[in-house]
Amino acid sequence: MPVDDIIETSNHFRAFDYLLDTIGEDLSKKIIKTFHKILKEGTSDSHKAYFNVGGWKKIPNEVGDIKTSLPENVDKDISNLLDDYLAKSAITFNDLIAFHEHFERIHPFQDRNGRVGRLILFRECLKHDIVPFVIDNDKKLFYYRGLREFLTQPGYLIDTCLAAQDVYKEWVKYFYPEIGLLRNT
Repeated sequence: MPVDDIIETSNHFRAFDYLLDTIGEDLSKKIIKTFHKILKEGTSDSHKAYFNVGGWKKIPNEVGDIKTSLPENVDKDISNLLDDYLAKSAITFNDLIAFHEHFERIHPFQDRNGRVGRLILFRECLKHDIVPFVIDNDKKLFYYRGLREFLTQPGYLIDTCLAAQDVYKEWVKYFYPEIGLLRNT
């Protein structure tokens, strides 16, 4: 296992602590950038100037065949995404999935956009009393397909996330049977 993988795994625990520490705050550019900074601190990428750990990408990138925002547009695109999201009076599961897909399409960082995006998704689920979920290896290819086809077939990504949510509910029931989940989403 590469050393960077070990460092990023350790950093992920710190990022999750930060997720919980900021749960009372509205989602912001600062929170999003801090997730990236925490995840990449101490890795070999953190020593590369172009990588811009904790800052928006400097070099155009892509995810599969999805066109992403150009570096010079990222700040504006993230601002617009956050403005639209924070203007909603109530956040639904589908709102979160749409936000996540749009975030991934912007692809604001040089790398680790997916991890940052899924941390945001988990955080916002908790913040809005929606059962969170984890995309595991069994659902990874369905998740990627859902992202790729979201603009024409949003049901793929929504259904994949709902299936992952069902698994999470089962984990909670198994490890914490006394809790009981009253809501479906």
